[in-house]
Amino acid sequence: MFESKKISDIIEENYVFASVLYYFGIKFYEYSEDTLDHVCLKRGLDVQVVVKDLENINYKGLSHKTLLFQLPAELIVEYLKHAHHIFIKKRFPFIASLIEELKEEDGPENLVQDLKWIFPVFVEDFIHHAYQEEDTLFEYIKRLESAAKGKIYEGKLFFEIKNSCLRGFAIEHEEHEEELKGIRKITNDYTIRDDFKQHLKVVYYELLRLEDEFMTHASIENEVLFPKGLKLEQEILKKYSKIALSN
Repeated sequence: MFESKKISDIIEENYVFASVLYYFGIKFYEYSEDTLDHVCLKRGLDVQVVVKDLENINYKGLSHKTLLFQLPAELIVEYLKHAHHIFIKKRFPFIASLIEELKEEDGPENLVQDLKWIFPVFVEDFIHHAYQEEDTLFEYIKRLESAAKGKIYEGKLFFEIKNSCLRGFAIEHEEHEEELKGIRKITNDYTIRDDFKQHLKVVYYELLRLEDEFMTHASIENEVLFPKGLKLEQEILKKYSKIALSN
């Protein structure tokens, strides 16, 4: 039963529980020796609600690429925009909070300071990339789908396709897939040592989980969105060519 377990024991059972507790306002490293029911009592929380979330945790990440490929491009775009929102509003603030409250003695020399410097840089780069992607690539895909359905007719779109617009986006996208390389390097590929404090172990686990989420997100764009966009481009080129010939 979670209620009678110490917070440190709950976290040791599964590091992902740290994020569940965080969303209830419980910073595990501040209550490591307290039992869950005691912490909930102190913070005015219903322990059964917290336990239910702990028991229901079943992290799957952004998957189901086969299912996604069956959806219209516009819905895939909305799916990916929602993923951006989750990264920016939930995942990044949680990990940033974990890193910010690390102490020097929690890890090897300079590691904590390096993490405190490099993670905000990564977040800033990702946010800039995400918003730029939404304003350019995602909007372009939505215009392609509207044109393929006959909802719009843009001569400008025809020339964008002819200039390999989507391929240009794909090349730029590949450049952003190395954004976690610096974090991977300083953490030695997220290798957790036996002498690490629990706080640092959770940070490493969450960074590894973030990279998995990030790469899955990128693979959905590369393996689902881009191929679907290229197919739309070909359909529109054929349609516009027929219109030009008829005139």
